[in-house]
Amino acid sequence: MLFRFCLYGFLKNLRVFDAFLLLALRDRGLDFAAIGALVSVREVAVLLLEVPSGALADTVGRRRCMVASMAAYVVFGLLYWGAASFWWLALGMVCHGVGDAFRSGTHKAMILSWLRSEGRLDEKTAVYGRTRSWSQLGSACSAAVGGALLLAGVDYRAMFLAYAVIALLNLLNLATYPAALDEGAVGRGSGAAAATWQRLSAVTRRVVADRGLRPVVAAGVAVRGGYKVAKDYLQPLLQGLVVALPFGAAWSGEQRTGLLVGLVSAGMFVLASQASRRAHRFERLFGSADRASRALTSILAALFGLVGALAWIGLPWLTVAVFVLLAVGNNVWRPVQVGRLADCGGEADQATLLSVEAQLGALLAAALAPGIGALVDAYASGAVPAPAAALWPLGLLALPALAARTGLRGSEHGAAGPGR
Repeated sequence: MLFRFCLYGFLKNLRVFDAFLLLALRDRGLDFAAIGALVSVREVAVLLLEVPSGALADTVGRRRCMVASMAAYVVFGLLYWGAASFWWLALGMVCHGVGDAFRSGTHKAMILSWLRSEGRLDEKTAVYGRTRSWSQLGSACSAAVGGALLLAGVDYRAMFLAYAVIALLNLLNLATYPAALDEGAVGRGSGAAAATWQRLSAVTRRVVADRGLRPVVAAGVAVRGGYKVAKDYLQPLLQGLVVALPFGAAWSGEQRTGLLVGLVSAGMFVLASQASRRAHRFERLFGSADRASRALTSILAALFGLVGALAWIGLPWLTVAVFVLLAVGNNVWRPVQVGRLADCGGEADQATLLSVEAQLGALLAAALAPGIGALVDAYASGAVPAPAAALWPLGLLALPALAARTGLRGSEHGAAGPGR
């Protein structure tokens, strides 16, 4: 099953459009505020469906929910291939949000369930780090393939059609998972709905009431939400640096942008893959997941701040380097965070607990994305590509991470397990 888990992660992140999404939307005439609004639409869809989908996965079947997730991604790819207006793009983002909601936390819960059945739960950080590393390799291949397509003269739209085909392949992979991974599902109908609501209510009450669990979830919310907003701004930053490239003068600006974005993004994801694979070593270095999480949250808060500061003072290449470090740090932090949440929750509620964290992260991203986009627009003054200094608002994303880091103090023994 480890191969199948890794294959899922690789195909999930083989989004050939992903390293160019913001540029593809700019190419259709959207400003940063409109793009922020589309991100907000996606995150609101996640917000509305995240926790119910996680509870549904724990009751009617995780495999079924994963198949539904991939089907939603197929529709997203087809809509973004043929969309001609903002409202069709918004509908596509709703489908993307549905896909995110139905898979986020659910596949991790399937992995944890399999580890428990195999008596290997103590390997959870290492195994999840390994599967996440394959996801990041998928992202690296995605960026390289996307850049190659642009270099070959393929337009942005075709990338979305290619992604729809890839999502369909992953749907087939998930549909043929062993039925045992749906073990514990109560079935369909009113009984399933009642069980879903009961589980959702119980886990939500626990997150609110448990003083040890709250800071763990808050850290996940701050880092996930901030990174969702920040990561795509690497694309316009690199687009602005294309003019300084000493080669490719015969190519179009789009082709040169594809080359630079593809190379930088692919390299970044390869590093992120290796970082994720070694996350368990970082955890051991600090002696516990709690101490490792606090250290990583501090590091990530500093990197968010550095992105904004370096952009503001006009050091775009250093800003790119910090973006890379931010991706690497996020991929060390995430396996550690998943391990902490696994320690906090029982087997039956695992997908629901992970979904609560993802839902609140979506809420934060939905709240921040339009405002950050509007601030970037205000300082860019309509320039295409946007000047690096206009990206200074990204530094504001350090504030939620710093607040979460403060809440983690003294929580080392606060989330020891489901009995608290």
